Amino acid sequence: MALIGTLVNGIAIIVGSMLGLIFTRIPERVKTTVMQAIALAVILLGINMGLESDQFLITIGSLVLGAVLGEWGRIEERLNDLGRWIEKKAGSSGGEGLFAKGFVTASLVYVVGAMAVLGALDSGLRLDHSLLYTKAMLDGFSAIFFASMMGIGVLFSVVPVVLYQGTIALLAGQINRIVPDPLLEMFITEMTAAGGVMIVAIGLRLLGIVDVKVANLLPAIPVVFLITSLLYFF
Repeated sequence: MALIGTLVNGIAIIVGSMLGLIFTRIPERVKTTVMQAIALAVILLGINMGLESDQFLITIGSLVLGAVLGEWGRIEERLNDLGRWIEKKAGSSGGEGLFAKGFVTASLVYVVGAMAVLGALDSGLRLDHSLLYTKAMLDGFSAIFFASMMGIGVLFSVVPVVLYQGTIALLAGQINRIVPDPLLEMFITEMTAAGGVMIVAIGLRLLGIVDVKVANLLPAIPVVFLITSLLYFF
């Protein structure tokens, strides 16, 4: 079944979030230090991803165009509105804006990155769920600390994760038939680099160093596909 890896990933996020909500009495100094450690690890992961680019001009161009499109579409604002709407419907009593922050931050961390795409493709094409199982362990562990710091909004990040990865897994066969392997490989490489820059921005945001509107950079991913397609065919 193509969706097994995605479902396991979603369950891991739910379990991790629930544990984080249960263990809220972790001392603030411990939670702060752990969150800083996670943020630093996220930054290191992002740098490692960013360095995978073979043509860094594609990364820069896609991020610039993606930022313009994201600001035009006000994606970050819309995601925060969605988070607040879910918070209202769920009757959450968290601090103002904390639900939306947890929802948006966790969703971006779990969705942006090569593991989500590659894992979903492996699940759909070869029914190999090992990469998504690994991602599930990482996401579940980080969800414990995200939820303990930012509340129940982290739990609801499972929805975009399952929808995103599940869609890729289900369409993997069609993607493989339509997109040539060299183009797909080029796209994944450059998408990983662009995603790495976003991951670094998320880490810096978690540390409180700079408040980057990371969601407004998400259009960079389809822009990467457009640029790599143009370079491949022309």
